[in-house]
Amino acid sequence: MARKLTAAQATIEFLKRQYVARDGVERPFFGGCFGIFGHGNVAGLGEALLEHADFPYYLCRNEQAMVHTAIGFAKVSNRLRALCCTTSIGPGATNMVTGAATATVNRLPVLLLPGDIFARRNVAPVLQQLEGPNTQDISVNDCFKPVSRYWDRISRPEQLITSLPEAMRVLTSPADTGAVTIAMPQDVQAEAFDYPEELFEKRVWNIPRPRGDASALQVAAARIRASRQPLLIAGGGVIYSQASEALSRFAAQTGIPVAETQAGKGSLCYDHPQEVGAIGVTGTPGANILAREADLVIGVGTRYSDFTTASKTAFQNPAVRFININVAEFDAYKHSALPLVADARVALEELAAAVRGYRVSAEYQERITRFRAEWEQEVERIYNLRHGPPLSQGEVIGAVNRATGPRDVVVCAAGSLPGDLHKLWRTRDPNGYHLEYGYSCMGYEIAGGLGVKMADPSREVYVMVGDGSYLMMAQEIHTSVQEGCKLNIIVLDSHGFSSIGGLSRSVGCQGFGTEYRLRRDGHLDGEINPVDYVANAASLGAIAIGVRTHQELEEALARSRSNQRTTVVVVEVDPYHARVPSYESWWDVPVAEVSLLKTVQVARESYVEGRRRERYFL
Repeated sequence: MARKLTAAQATIEFLKRQYVARDGVERPFFGGCFGIFGHGNVAGLGEALLEHADFPYYLCRNEQAMVHTAIGFAKVSNRLRALCCTTSIGPGATNMVTGAATATVNRLPVLLLPGDIFARRNVAPVLQQLEGPNTQDISVNDCFKPVSRYWDRISRPEQLITSLPEAMRVLTSPADTGAVTIAMPQDVQAEAFDYPEELFEKRVWNIPRPRGDASALQVAAARIRASRQPLLIAGGGVIYSQASEALSRFAAQTGIPVAETQAGKGSLCYDHPQEVGAIGVTGTPGANILAREADLVIGVGTRYSDFTTASKTAFQNPAVRFININVAEFDAYKHSALPLVADARVALEELAAAVRGYRVSAEYQERITRFRAEWEQEVERIYNLRHGPPLSQGEVIGAVNRATGPRDVVVCAAGSLPGDLHKLWRTRDPNGYHLEYGYSCMGYEIAGGLGVKMADPSREVYVMVGDGSYLMMAQEIHTSVQEGCKLNIIVLDSHGFSSIGGLSRSVGCQGFGTEYRLRRDGHLDGEINPVDYVANAASLGAIAIGVRTHQELEEALARSRSNQRTTVVVVEVDPYHARVPSYESWWDVPVAEVSLLKTVQVARESYVEGRRRERYFL
């Protein structure tokens, strides 16, 4: 049997019937399609989505933003659900490239269906076509190749029969997922073909929990038993594997302290006795001291980014060794580790059984307890600062944290906020901390928060965003109002790029080019160029509140929580004073080797000293 459908209709029919299953729980994989229509997809995928009203269509305001929304949706769904995104050809398509990179860097499944130039070529060059003098087989969609886990161009409608299952294989892979791009020439989208009925049968893609090699597991257990100062680093793989309970039991059984990466924050509740907080450049003092002295590091679901390793300076014990539990072989072998290529939950359960009877010394446990107590005092100090106005960023974080419930979600992505949140936010739920920090993409926050809310409407979502990111992509506030997806958005107004301003000063560059100031005498050093964020948010349909004092902030947060529509709270923060310190860590940001500026010369000396601590692990 065959069904005569256009390529676009066949694509939607296929996507509707894709399911995933893990641990015996089955669910539809796709939650619908975001899109903006133009001449490259309005008569193809646009017609197909109109015809298939049971496959939800969502209208966004910006193509990059809709991919961010899809990323947020996939992340809070632990990669068990996804959204697809369709655009016209040309600028509509290439607007998604940044989103594709964000998805692939963070290993989150998103299906991109950009329109493409005519496959039959006879009317070329079509509107928005990039012509190449060396080949006719190229379009702007080739830009997606380096940022996609799977890429294909459908030049004949029957190619979908083999392309779509391959796309699903990648999208549902725990190790290889990311952005999947299927470029759809606008003429092919509208062409019909007799597709086999079997293509549209329900398919269930099982998400496996692979077990590690048995002999490697025994070696890992022996190394743990021999260790005296072990440290476990929990990465995003713990969250995606839903391994938090297994990790909690393992840590309680062995006494091994647990530090968390940005993606892994929330793996343990903040008050777990073995939880020592954030690690690395944005880490806590206790976690970084333990990392520096550790003789064994157990990485679970982490890719060891430079922020986690403090640019390869975090682990200074000459005898340190690594055990890496990761579903991706590529990550399991990092730092010359003993690799356990396995699902995080399964590996932790099996490792717990293999080391039964082992526990860290009483002296080591006492240090862990002391570090935890000292850090809680430091968090309270920062939360209770009464700086200004303008307020300090740390006390704003404290006010928001205290206003949230156990299942609420905080969303952030770029600037100085992620570093302070990583250190200060008290997590109470594995999915309660949602930071896009693999790509640290400015503009992600509001769109990503919308995806979180769409995936789980039962949760209150708190988007914390600096004014720089807000100005890049605030328009999805309008989409949240359209969809009835209420967000709590806190805009921290520092009058510029506060994070890079601080970094610029630290490398001797005096904050150059990081503040929103008027030009004066040829230089951008005039008075502050103000923006009315309250008026801007209100114009997009949100309830908007401006505050200056701590009490006003607390009252606004209470109002926001009770509101039924997206609410934006704008608070000015001090970009210069009362910043949250760095603790026992360093980040490799190269400083000019020669400079006329004394500030740069001083910073260079410090930089050279820091680089001496960088290590290879062979």
